[in-house]
Amino acid sequence: MLKFPSFDPVALRIGPLAVHWYGLMYLVAFGSAWLLGRWRIAHGKTKLTLKDLEDIIFYGVLGVIAGGRLGYVIFYKPIYYASHPLEIFYLWEGGMSFHGGLLGVLAMITWLARSRGYKWFEVSDFVAPLIPLGLAAGRMGNFINGELWGRPSTLPWAMVFPQSGDGIARHPSQLYQLGLEGLMLFALLWWFANKPRPTGQVSALFLIGYGFFRFIAEFAREPDDFLGLLTANLSMGQWLSLPMIVAGIWLFKWSGQKK
Repeated sequence: MLKFPSFDPVALRIGPLAVHWYGLMYLVAFGSAWLLGRWRIAHGKTKLTLKDLEDIIFYGVLGVIAGGRLGYVIFYKPIYYASHPLEIFYLWEGGMSFHGGLLGVLAMITWLARSRGYKWFEVSDFVAPLIPLGLAAGRMGNFINGELWGRPSTLPWAMVFPQSGDGIARHPSQLYQLGLEGLMLFALLWWFANKPRPTGQVSALFLIGYGFFRFIAEFAREPDDFLGLLTANLSMGQWLSLPMIVAGIWLFKWSGQKK
């Protein structure tokens, strides 16, 4: 059993200004997307331009924040926020949903494709390999904050998270997700996208890969206490991931048949 290292959630203080690690992880996420996107453009892996990449990053930030917050409100606490609507804007209190953030990114892709005359999947295939390292950074932020801990475990690397308040050793599920949804998914997509593929298959592999890795990791993650496990003893994260897997499999097959 390991003891959770006590991180200061504030990375840097400049007078009254406090820079939190979680905020820095957002910078790492979008910074990595910028660098990877520039590489793909420079090496002729896409029709998109640097101007397109700049807009993807800018509007992607808005889409992730707005979609992530609204997704959390709708998927996880709709009744609570219906009674406390102003708290929807209390972003500093936490509460973001990946699946909602994904919808925000899809809205950004739709706008960019229509305004620039690209096929929708040309843009999504470009964006998909840029996302996983950002997800890894986000999970590192969760780990530093000691939040979203795992279920009880007797494994040698199980940790006691002080924030849980129960002294029980638990899976460091944030690190599992960092490795699966972040590093492994990035390696898979980066390898797959660096060879010519039918339009849409990179996006399909992202849906399949993220959905599968998230579904597996959720078995080690403690369900939200206000939700618990749902039908078939699956968590909300698992139920939201299943449609991604199904849609990804269908899209992968459809893209391969499309001329």
